[in-house]
Amino acid sequence: MRFTFALLVLPVALAAQETPTQRAAAADVVRRMTELHKTVDAAGLATRLTTRVSPARDAVMARADELWKSELQAMSDDITKHPEIGFKETRSVKILADYLTAHDFTVEMGVAGLSTAFVARYNKGTPGPNLGVVLEYDALRGTVRDYHGDQHSAQGPVGMAAAIAVAEFLTRTKTPGTVTVIGTPAEEMMPPPSKTVMHEKGVFTGVDVFVRSHSSTNTQRPAPGFGTCCLNIDGVRYVFTGAPAHQMMSWEGRDALSAVVRFFTNVDGLRKSIRPEARIQGIIPEGGKAPNVVPDRAVADFYIRYPDEVYLAQIRQLIDDAARGAALATGTKVSIEPYGSMRDGISTGALNEVAFAYLKKLGASQVLSEPQKPQGWEETGSVSRDIPGVGFSAHTSNGGFHTYEMEADALTDVGHRGFRLDAMGMAALLHDFATDAEFRARVKQEFSGTRALFGEYVQALRKAYPVPEVGAEAREAREAREAREANNLMRSLVPPVPLVPPLL
Repeated sequence: MRFTFALLVLPVALAAQETPTQRAAAADVVRRMTELHKTVDAAGLATRLTTRVSPARDAVMARADELWKSELQAMSDDITKHPEIGFKETRSVKILADYLTAHDFTVEMGVAGLSTAFVARYNKGTPGPNLGVVLEYDALRGTVRDYHGDQHSAQGPVGMAAAIAVAEFLTRTKTPGTVTVIGTPAEEMMPPPSKTVMHEKGVFTGVDVFVRSHSSTNTQRPAPGFGTCCLNIDGVRYVFTGAPAHQMMSWEGRDALSAVVRFFTNVDGLRKSIRPEARIQGIIPEGGKAPNVVPDRAVADFYIRYPDEVYLAQIRQLIDDAARGAALATGTKVSIEPYGSMRDGISTGALNEVAFAYLKKLGASQVLSEPQKPQGWEETGSVSRDIPGVGFSAHTSNGGFHTYEMEADALTDVGHRGFRLDAMGMAALLHDFATDAEFRARVKQEFSGTRALFGEYVQALRKAYPVPEVGAEAREAREAREAREANNLMRSLVPPVPLVPPLL
């Protein structure tokens, strides 16, 4: 699930928010975030780490390159040719788990109650930085066939090349630290996002930093700050229940499909009352079983998106009410079933700039010099708000995301070369994080500071999206509330009159 949205060329501070309302509400937060980033000096840090002479780091990169060329490129191709959708990736997971087991990792399958999720821990790790690598492997659900149109087929082999190369380095040089590889299924589907479920059950706990690769139509990195790749999302299923009848006597039933159709009409009618940055997308996965039977059950499945979670909550209220209105209008009932959400994550410049500098040093193609919109290193936002990480995005495809062309590119030189560079860059960054205390300190400083500022940002947005007053009652209630607040303020400013005159 990866998109790149075009932005005007803005200073990094302004690029931190997508809409004018966000930028205005968060002006003070942006100012302090800019000061934080100047203190961290991510660009200077990247220059120091990537240009220094380091035979040990270069050996780690060479080992990742060797693993990719000798075994893991073929594994990537094989998984590409055998796509499996979310929570059904049994063949792919076995291939990855067997390879990790053969390279001194202990694999625990079925973590967090998800059958195709796993954690692999390096057997020879020692106390020190815990270096995390996230693997994905699910395919897209296509109407013609399932397919790897986001190149998740490569993420496992790429991540393992980096993980094994740096794990061997830790043991060979007796450097303190360990490696944890986490397999996260079903990135392309809810309910609910697997990373959120795994995070809530403590699977990611104890890891100090994460790396993850992803397909890309260019070589890029996000700006520091907070955001998400694909807007904040609520996944909601609206289940309408009616009563069956023969279609020749349809008045004896209640048509749930008609309720869904009315619901879609209601949603379309709302679009002009919703801010233009919103995206509301729905399908009808269930609409009846036979034309001659009044459908007594129909389902609408919606992704409701907005650049921030605060205004998204207002949109959700409107959409939920549109569903209730459709049910009332058709004599049916509706059950509103939220099943997943994705939220802003934290983007750490100290990690992003080092990753980007390594990809450029390795000769990545289609390089975008300007930072793109801020986004957490993983799409749910839940993990990237709590643990720093970085997503590597070398140019791996000339096709668009979620296309058959992107899948085809995974099997050709453009994919193979980009995947190899991701693996080498990830290995280099993990080496630096394990061996450079200043790097770790700057990542911690920036991440904790940005996380604190995010809380203030959300509070500022709550004041920026007033709900329109509808009807005299709402206006009278507001005026009464304002009068009470004014009276309370006056009482707090005027000292009380003593009942007994003071003694002189």
